Amino acid sequence: MIGRLVIDDVSPAVSGGRYPARAVVGEHIPIEATVWREGHDALAASVIWRRADEEAPGAALPMSLADAGLDRWKATVIPDGPGLWTYRVDAWSDPWASWRRAVSAKLDDGQGAEALANDLETGARLLERYARRADPGHRPRLLRAAGRLRDDRAPLAQRVSDALHEETAEIVARSPLRDLLTRGVPHQIWVDRPLALAGAWYELFPRSTGGRNAAGNPVHGTFATAAADLPRIADMGFDVVYLPPIHPIGRTHRKGPNNALTAGVGDVGSPWAIGSEEGGHDAVHPDLGTIEDFDAFVARARSLGLEVALDLAFQCSPDHPWVREHPEWFTTRPDGTIAFAENPPKAYQDIYPLNFDNDPAGLYAELLRVVLFWVGHGVTVFRVDNPHTKPVDFWHWLIGQVKERHPDVLFLAEAFTRPAVLQGLAKAGFTQSYTYFTWRTAKQELTDYLTELVGTVDFLHPNFFVTTPDILPEHLQQGSPAAFALRAALAALLSPAWGLYSGYELYEHRALHQGSEEYLDSEKYELRPRDWARASAEGRSLQPWITRLNGLRREHPALRRLRGLRFHTVDNDALIAFSKHDPATGDTVLCVVTLDPEQVEEGVLTLEPPLPGLEPDGTVSAHDALSGEPVTLGDSTLKIDPAESVARIFTWNGHE
Repeated sequence: MIGRLVIDDVSPAVSGGRYPARAVVGEHIPIEATVWREGHDALAASVIWRRADEEAPGAALPMSLADAGLDRWKATVIPDGPGLWTYRVDAWSDPWASWRRAVSAKLDDGQGAEALANDLETGARLLERYARRADPGHRPRLLRAAGRLRDDRAPLAQRVSDALHEETAEIVARSPLRDLLTRGVPHQIWVDRPLALAGAWYELFPRSTGGRNAAGNPVHGTFATAAADLPRIADMGFDVVYLPPIHPIGRTHRKGPNNALTAGVGDVGSPWAIGSEEGGHDAVHPDLGTIEDFDAFVARARSLGLEVALDLAFQCSPDHPWVREHPEWFTTRPDGTIAFAENPPKAYQDIYPLNFDNDPAGLYAELLRVVLFWVGHGVTVFRVDNPHTKPVDFWHWLIGQVKERHPDVLFLAEAFTRPAVLQGLAKAGFTQSYTYFTWRTAKQELTDYLTELVGTVDFLHPNFFVTTPDILPEHLQQGSPAAFALRAALAALLSPAWGLYSGYELYEHRALHQGSEEYLDSEKYELRPRDWARASAEGRSLQPWITRLNGLRREHPALRRLRGLRFHTVDNDALIAFSKHDPATGDTVLCVVTLDPEQVEEGVLTLEPPLPGLEPDGTVSAHDALSGEPVTLGDSTLKIDPAESVARIFTWNGHE
């Protein structure tokens, strides 16, 4: 419906307002709209902003004309608490701005009092209208200005001086007349806590933390041995420790090392083959300990400032209790057997996928019960396995149900799938998503992809995992320490959220075979104890660099933002330069990262406005975050030797 004034192309509005936009507490959210009317009269607009659960009308925040040629108006809102918020853009005719503009133009044209007689009387009547609305202390000034406009004995310049004074404009702006007021359509923004946008994740298999016995053989780890590794993870500056499934593992069709179809005696199997006679999704593997041991692990993590993320894999081994108790929750093949998971030509005989169509009410209720069970045991974050293989309306329902009870719970989608599906899951409620960063390596494709992500920041929060247990990208398979370092730098500095899989800091890089992205001796199928202390002592660890990156992220709020990411010109395709800015603090960070792990690369960096803090001569006084030295940047020649450092990082305080 078109109002008296036109309010169009409002943002953020996800899928035309079908889904709430997403943001976090304290984030500066730009609200924009195209607002116009017929003719030349001035107009004004504001954002009505409030929490959805409040009955108060909300705060009216004035919008400014950001682009006169496109009639584009803008304001910034800052949510101070989590939950659902609403905003609406209102617009109205601004008679005082119209009067000032017209009279000023006629005065500049040299027109006299006789030609302006009607304008002067119109202005006087407007000031009387404003005076009736203004605070008592301001009324005399407005009425005095109205009287002077009518004083035909005074020179014209004196008659208009009070009316055109900035103090009068300020008083009028406090109690504006809203002629032809047009109210826009309400829109929603779901606001999460800051971890929903920014955080550092560490993926850990508790069963691999048991070390080795006297014979050198791996010992199955427990929640207690995993808890002993938490201080090391916290010291690196991570915010979340993510655990693959911790449930009992089936024995039927259990996989052996390197995904072998037949398991040997003592083979531990894949933790994603969930369920056995010991229990299902609400049980813990007995070799890891008890549920009380898990509670102790969560408590220890919290004491170190870490949150625990649990893998949510809605699939079953053939031995899962649901297979016996609810066969209707699975797909039966023509021969009467239950269908196992397939991604042709790959087959996963140890996993039965769920069928969401036979008994949705019963299955939905049980899966919600499982999630709430783990929330009750201190899990605040879920990493969801293969969400794109389950109905999107289920996720929309489940996440909504959980959020209604526990608004702080977050969901990360492992959605390595088509862009429309990845984005659709984010719109449906997922807090964060894995992305295609893992396969973006060249300067242009990184620039294009990050530009795309900035364009979807209103609903999709990316998490840049450098590797996962399933994915060892080709560019890391040579084992170059600098390659691992530069990918960590790109992930940690480009994305507000990033993560790595345990072993990354030890440069684990052996692929199953040439052309494969799977690890040789994958931890998905066997224990992988690691000697962290020995690796550090021998200088074979990326841990110091990871710690520095996470330290910079904590020191600089700009690195925990995606809005406002800018790329800058470097005349060398092996160097990529970008900056981030935090409008709340003025914190600005400029990063130059090499994409070549082997050679020294050099290039001229060009800084362009509107980079905050840039002087008129195109330079800025900055701090080298790695060396601690002051530096002046402009059209600067930079050299990066990957043997010393894969990045140059500069910081300063800038204001837009």
